[in-house]
Amino acid sequence: MLRALYNPFMRTLLLSDIHSNIEALKAVFADAEREEPVERVLSLGDIVGYGPAPMACLEALWDRHAVSIQGNHDAAVAGTISMADFNVYAAEAACWTTQRISSDAAEYLRGLPDKLVDDSFLLVHGSPTGPLSNYITSYGQAAEAWEQTNSSDILVGHSHYQFAAEAGRGVEKPGPYGLTVPLGHARLVVNPGSVGQPRDNDSRAAYAIYNDETRVITMHRAWYDISATQRAMAEGGLPEALISRLALGR
Repeated sequence: MLRALYNPFMRTLLLSDIHSNIEALKAVFADAEREEPVERVLSLGDIVGYGPAPMACLEALWDRHAVSIQGNHDAAVAGTISMADFNVYAAEAACWTTQRISSDAAEYLRGLPDKLVDDSFLLVHGSPTGPLSNYITSYGQAAEAWEQTNSSDILVGHSHYQFAAEAGRGVEKPGPYGLTVPLGHARLVVNPGSVGQPRDNDSRAAYAIYNDETRVITMHRAWYDISATQRAMAEGGLPEALISRLALGR
């Protein structure tokens, strides 16, 4: 398992499930740095798939020297897992994406780790024992995940739901103005939500910030131009079902 470089006292942007939505990603960068700069970026998988701008999203992360792990859509586009378990729309979008990324980008996606330890965090797209397949959406699943790793806290994506699970307390979802999660009191599973295709009935792009100095994770949402992404998807010939769901946040 790889270990990312770690420096104390930085604001870290936590992203997941960008899904080729560059409008949402740009809005997140702008919102996250409205008052203070972000020194590093962690991406929890599924950079590509579903959306219209896979190369733009990859290049935006590369420009920021983001530390990324692999999601199931990344792996499918890179050809390292089968699309057999994907629904018809996800498979169509993955095939569409393979034709619109460079060979270097495909190689980059192919080489991403499916787990990464960073400070006290385990970064994994799905779960410790099913990095590209299993979901963590309930307290019971979070408790199982804690049993599967020695890391104090786990950062996940995959479900497209923004939440925090704390040992002994349960699962908490952000309200309209976000959620603040202090570290060090109990083990955590944190999902910053989906940048590019939220499914928790909030269409705004989701993300989180980890402050190394205060040891606090804060969850946020950012408004973005959904119609611009929808137009780009329609112009590219992506499925209507994927286009319409963006405005619904599900």
